[in-house]
Amino acid sequence: MNLFNEVLAAKKQLENVVAATPLTQNLNLSEEFKSVILLKREDLQIVRSYKIRGAYNKISSLDDAEKATGIVCASAGNHAQGVAYSCHLLQIKGKIYMPKTTPKQK
Repeated sequence: MNLFNEVLAAKKQLENVVAATPLTQNLNLSEEFKSVILLKREDLQIVRSYKIRGAYNKISSLDDAEKATGIVCASAGNHAQGVAYSCHLLQIKGKIYMPKTTPKQK
């Protein structure tokens, strides 16, 4: 499978998992660089970051034996949220290790 087809397959895999997030012009950056600067609003995802995309695609690609073993993740926040939410959606046991200094909202 070529890279383009892999991207299309990943997009298809995520259709019912992630939200289509908008591009929003950042006025401060646009003014500073005298250009139209658009930011992709991945903070509008249910886990507040784009990390759900990679986590879900990887976890959903595991075979049945790997899924039965469960997932272990170490992260200070956004990746852990993506992994935990993916495990929830796919009904796979997951163990997340986070530093004690991680903000409560994570």
